Amino acid sequence: MIAGLFGALGVGLWAYATHAGQPSAAIAAQMLLIHAAALVALTAARKLELLPGRAAVVLISVLAFGVVLFSGDLAMRALAGQRLFPMASPIGGMLMIASWLGLAVLPLIRRGA
Repeated sequence: MIAGLFGALGVGLWAYATHAGQPSAAIAAQMLLIHAAALVALTAARKLELLPGRAAVVLISVLAFGVVLFSGDLAMRALAGQRLFPMASPIGGMLMIASWLGLAVLPLIRRGA
């Protein structure tokens, strides 16, 4: 569901960015679209137990929350001329980076490598 929402919002925001000439909206749209596909893949990997455990669910959830903060802040700037809240983009970006790093290490930890 979240991946579908990210995809739809990403396409709509990209169209807005293209017509309104809003670079920050384009960046937000790209992040939404990239992570929509990533969430589908990560969810499938979780269902197939390629990313087992509760930690994978937490990391995927934190990744999605990071995208919401990062893209939401950029979209708010483009559409409303104000921030979502101070430091929303950097916090969202750090959550995304941390989640990706956690997801990269998780299979190694779970397999005992």
